[in-house]
Amino acid sequence: MAARLTAVEDYKDLLDKYDTWLFDCDGVLWNGDNVVDGAVEALDLLRSRKKRIIFVTNNASKSRRTYKKTFDKLHVEAQVDEIFGSAYAAAVYLSSVIKLPRHKKVYVIGMAGLEEELRDEGINFLGGTDPSDNTVAPFSLSSFTLDPDVAAVLCGLDTSINYTKLCKAFQYLTRNPGCLFLATNEDSTFPIDGGLLPGAGALSAPLRFSVGRDPLSIGKPASTMLDCIKAKHNFDPKRTIMVGDRLNTDILFGKNSSLSTLLVLTGITQESEISGPDPSPIIPDYVTQSIGDFRVAL
Repeated sequence: MAARLTAVEDYKDLLDKYDTWLFDCDGVLWNGDNVVDGAVEALDLLRSRKKRIIFVTNNASKSRRTYKKTFDKLHVEAQVDEIFGSAYAAAVYLSSVIKLPRHKKVYVIGMAGLEEELRDEGINFLGGTDPSDNTVAPFSLSSFTLDPDVAAVLCGLDTSINYTKLCKAFQYLTRNPGCLFLATNEDSTFPIDGGLLPGAGALSAPLRFSVGRDPLSIGKPASTMLDCIKAKHNFDPKRTIMVGDRLNTDILFGKNSSLSTLLVLTGITQESEISGPDPSPIIPDYVTQSIGDFRVAL
């Protein structure tokens, strides 16, 4: 059963116990354009205690530099190297975890933010925003030239997804020996003002079906994300806690990565999912109503 944080001593104990704090963003620090009450003060408290803070998001459409603009707009302090989106994680996985040879290339189903992170990590790529791939013209296999240096297909969120991109990705996955199949994350949907839209995980579904295998997912809840973070940050997982609002991504990521977990109830997960008659099998280590509750430890 999850431990409920209620007393001042509960919050102080967690501050003493963990040196590195991983945070999901939407639903934890803010909702839309509204910062969660007390979130800024809670982060300030952690920084005053010399805690390491890393923001872990499955957003695959934005680079870290672009995503930082959201923090700046909402007046939430963050440095670029503290932000770990799944686009950046995918680039780090290729450059620093599997160490893709420099002459090899990646075929991208994704957007400019993903390309920016790959470029910054020294990864050569095809596809993505290339105008020749962003077309509604019929795909011609007879005029397609297979690049033998493509060693991976990376599928992220792509609002310009089309048949040509799927056909080219399929060719590389089935014709280039050992070609890796990677996904930035497996989110089925993502929230926008007014509702939900298909997410990066949904866009890889046609390829999964056609090639008959699943991609390696890099974003939450896969522990691959932690491997990528560890490639850039030195910390002790035993003294690390993941703070999130979703059981099946944030909290499951913490569990899969052998981290402690703290669930906040300011986002997706409702109280009934952890204490109702049919609770989720994914159980966080700790629960608090809001990250702003840490203000009592000031």
